[in-house]
Amino acid sequence: MGKFEIKAVKSGVKFNLKAGNGEIIATSEVYASEKSCLNGIESVRANCASEIEDQTVEGYAKLKNPKYEIYVDKKGEFRFRLKARNGQIIATGEGYKTKKSCNNGIASVKKNAPESPVVKAK
Repeated sequence: MGKFEIKAVKSGVKFNLKAGNGEIIATSEVYASEKSCLNGIESVRANCASEIEDQTVEGYAKLKNPKYEIYVDKKGEFRFRLKARNGQIIATGEGYKTKKSCNNGIASVKKNAPESPVVKAK
């Protein structure tokens, strides 16, 4: 089972969603407080079953939020971001070399987010 790991950073608090093997599958923005970070985790849990909008395909269908967006970054890598109902980005994935790997990252968020416990980074 995965876990949400929260940790303090210079400007606040953030979380990483880690898979059972310890790999980071999604990261949050930096929140001002631990309470808002925990609210962000709850938002990921509530929205993680969303559909995928593949922005790498010409003429893609725009979906309503909440949704995952797959896009290509400046390095030419595939990335995803999970947007809440209000359009806020609540989690982002790393850069992937292939779209299939990016989709696997989304599948891992969908699998791990609902039941993963919250722990503090050591």
